[in-house]
Amino acid sequence: MDAIFVGIDVSKEQLDVHVRPSDQAFAVARDGKGLEVLVDRLRALAPQLIAIEATGGFETIAAAALAGAALPVAVVNPAQVRHFAQAVGKRAKTDPLDAEMIARFAEAVKPQARPVPDAQASLLGELVARRRQIIEMMTAERQREQRAAVARLRKGILRHVRMLEKELADIDDEIGTLVRGSPAWREKEDLMVTFPGVGNTLARMLLAEMPELGSLSRREIASLAGVAPFTRQSGRWRGKSMIAGGRAPVRAALYMAALSAISWNPPLRLFYQRLLAAGKPKMLALIAVARKVLVILNAMLRDRKQWQPA
Repeated sequence: MDAIFVGIDVSKEQLDVHVRPSDQAFAVARDGKGLEVLVDRLRALAPQLIAIEATGGFETIAAAALAGAALPVAVVNPAQVRHFAQAVGKRAKTDPLDAEMIARFAEAVKPQARPVPDAQASLLGELVARRRQIIEMMTAERQREQRAAVARLRKGILRHVRMLEKELADIDDEIGTLVRGSPAWREKEDLMVTFPGVGNTLARMLLAEMPELGSLSRREIASLAGVAPFTRQSGRWRGKSMIAGGRAPVRAALYMAALSAISWNPPLRLFYQRLLAAGKPKMLALIAVARKVLVILNAMLRDRKQWQPA
């Protein structure tokens, strides 16, 4: 019997489903009743893998419902699916066609199914995401305040900034309470902050955004974060290696950690200086430092050891 692979395209109102190799297709509402129907139909099929495209958070409830029913679920990168569709010559784009491409991608690539985080991990992820949104709003409001010519408007903008600052402080407190209240997270946070250049904010963000940290190889974790260079060559042509994809919030946080590390972490400062002395551009050297930070943290959590300079 052929292995069954399922692709699910998620929109705000519904879930479009495609089953390979039978090419059966159907849709259900993205609500409680629709998810019950989805779970029942897929449980009867006993698929080897169900792939759901990450869609701005809309996929979370569906993935959790399927994982809760002990069905194998993988949340896949939309960019990878788009590239796969282009490679097989599929240019048209509708929700049913997207579901078919996700199913075919799952069948061909077989991404690894990963367990959905438990309720506390999901809550932490939402809190970290909300914290990032508040910071973005504060930045935008401060830029508007600088451009505002009317004093009354500037005062109103500043009042909003103060409200956002209070909400940010409340969320930081809640994140801290949540992390410190979990023995497993507390141990991981305590390990990570021993690394010079990594503070509580980065440690908690990594706990939420990259729960795989400590369980993957150095190459896998770098690729997941989007800081692993990939080679570009064809015949005699050799292009520059590049980074792409991965988890943007993690990559941005690692970049800031790299800036801190080259100031406060002597071994990484020497590593950065050696790259510059070898003629590497500053940005490339910083990305290399960011990748090394991630790899070291991954090893620290895997081995449950604090930072020790070589």
